[in-house]
Amino acid sequence: MKTIKISQQEINNSAPVTRRIIDTVEPDSAGNIECDVVIIGSGMGGSTFAHGIKDKGLKVVIIERGDFLPRENDNWDVNAVFADGKYRNAESWFDRDYKPFKPGVFYYVGGNTKFYGAMLPRWREEDFQNLVHRDGLSPEWPISYAQLEPYYGKAEELFKVHGDAGTDPVEPWRSQDYRWKGLKHDQALHDLVESMRKQGLKPFSMPAAVDFGEGRPCVLCSTCDGYPCMIDAKNDAEVSALRPAMSEGSVRLLVKTRIDRLITDDAGKNVVEATGTRYGKTVRIRAKRFVLACGAVNTSALLLKSANERHPKGLGNSSDQLGRNYMVHNSTFMIAVNPLKRNKVQFQKTIAFNDWYLKSASNEFPLGNVQMLGKIRKPMITGMKKWVPGFVAKYLTDHSVDLYITSEDLPTQENRVIYDKDKDAIKIHWTPNNLQTHRELVAKTRLVLKRAGYPIVLTERMGIATNSHMCGTAVMGTDKNKSVVDVNCKIHDLENVWIVDSSTFVSSAALNPALTIAANALRVAEQF
Repeated sequence: MKTIKISQQEINNSAPVTRRIIDTVEPDSAGNIECDVVIIGSGMGGSTFAHGIKDKGLKVVIIERGDFLPRENDNWDVNAVFADGKYRNAESWFDRDYKPFKPGVFYYVGGNTKFYGAMLPRWREEDFQNLVHRDGLSPEWPISYAQLEPYYGKAEELFKVHGDAGTDPVEPWRSQDYRWKGLKHDQALHDLVESMRKQGLKPFSMPAAVDFGEGRPCVLCSTCDGYPCMIDAKNDAEVSALRPAMSEGSVRLLVKTRIDRLITDDAGKNVVEATGTRYGKTVRIRAKRFVLACGAVNTSALLLKSANERHPKGLGNSSDQLGRNYMVHNSTFMIAVNPLKRNKVQFQKTIAFNDWYLKSASNEFPLGNVQMLGKIRKPMITGMKKWVPGFVAKYLTDHSVDLYITSEDLPTQENRVIYDKDKDAIKIHWTPNNLQTHRELVAKTRLVLKRAGYPIVLTERMGIATNSHMCGTAVMGTDKNKSVVDVNCKIHDLENVWIVDSSTFVSSAALNPALTIAANALRVAEQF
């Protein structure tokens, strides 16, 4: 494992640069701020939207409940990040039985993208159409892939996505090629790739948002997927979208501020104020337009919390669809072990295959996506499975390749976000569906790995707390009685509130949603 250390002096010298690039704002002595546009949330949706409106002559304030993620050597320390959970700062949520769990969300400038694997695939053209699964229908969106396609291209440019067009067997059409070529597979993975090809599969290099190339900072280290990047070589929402948006002075950032409620005018048609707390004191932000990008759970929770006489079931909830249709991928970690071969890979997260993503000759229904994980290490295993001896975990992970298997979760009315006012708590009602096809995908992948020379294949299906791919809860639609926002992501019931995170997604597909969030945010920003 390659370990790169940066001296404390280098860290001290570089940290203030971020603060200068990003123009923070402070409330006045009474805790008030006034602006044209408030964006709540600085993750993929919020930061990309801010970038999209930066030249419109608007005074924009982005509100982030967290702070800047500290730049320190622990950013790349597997024990600090995974075993100790040093950077996990979300409050507990509750399942339907009020059992608490720690969600996989992060409150920092840049949101969850500070820790994401930087894989930014486009969703398939079929993902925006009615798609029949074994357990039901993945419904058609009110917008098509063709309408979103130009913004996919703009998002790939913004996040410097590396990829190779024409290598993914089910990839959608595109109007422009990737500017940056796909990453080459690590030498340690070549035998696995060759075995997959001999088995009739078409492995390809995943679209990757890393700043790699001659003169660029990325070194393709083993501390990318799940880690923050200490040298800003991972193109996350802060690095790629927020900093450029703020460099021109019209966009400013308010950190360490939690928004608890949106206040409407007497008629209930316009939001006039967002109220919250900062360092224990009340903050009020007044604006002409409000844009929500808190994530699929927190956006819905905020609207539910903001219920009033005009909106007794929550803001924007005349359809009773707010919080419903919660989706989070069916996901399984797979660790394939060859006891006789040590895996010396550095950057493992390049291989993916989508041969069974859609219906094919070998599968009656769509199954999903298979992609590599960043290299699994001992503390990741012992942190999850306390009963596994450390020496066993180390031997397994030293000799393993590691995969992430994803199938679509279908929207249902029963899977939903609920805000419990009495307990001031977020509840998640989620019963996974489409599991038979997920099990089929896991079984087919297991056979691929065994044929490739990995006799030991261990799996762990992710539960309710592994929710980095959340979608739904405020779905987009043309019928205000069946949806929360219109096709431009403005809430039907309100004149001046938009949602630009994955809350508006009608389906969850079976691929990482981050690029689709960014593309849709750019689409909404263009007509804002």
